[in-house]
Amino acid sequence: MAGQVYLTREGYQKILDQLEFLKTTERQRIAKAIGEARAQGDISENAEYDAAKDAQGHNEARIAEIEAKLVDVAFIEDMKIPSDKIFIGAKVLLKDLDTKKEVHYMLVSSEEAEFGKDRLSVFSPIGQGLLKHMVGDEVTITVPAGQKRFKVLDIQR
Repeated sequence: MAGQVYLTREGYQKILDQLEFLKTTERQRIAKAIGEARAQGDISENAEYDAAKDAQGHNEARIAEIEAKLVDVAFIEDMKIPSDKIFIGAKVLLKDLDTKKEVHYMLVSSEEAEFGKDRLSVFSPIGQGLLKHMVGDEVTITVPAGQKRFKVLDIQR
């Protein structure tokens, strides 16, 4: 059992879409590749067949992994999370005290994190460093490249 997974409804839908793709389109593509490799004759030394079977195994493992995560989903929007502190689901506006630029992030689960879309995992160094802070707090966070300093300007749900 994977344990409870915290997702937004949008993130849940993306994961469902990915699962559907793996179960339909990807399974069909792999089955076709296996069939084509079999048609080449002896499969005992057929690299294409071995590669297609490996892809099939990886695809089925990914399907099982996603299905296990979806067993116990809690929607962030339904949770009673304090709005005065940074927790999962919070949209935060920060001032980078080193560059003087404003940045915004939404703290989400690892399953929904997308750096290019400013969706940070609560388990990332910055996500962990921001947890439980309030508007006005100045936060110093150790990251692999050194330290980042932020001032919390706003927290929204």
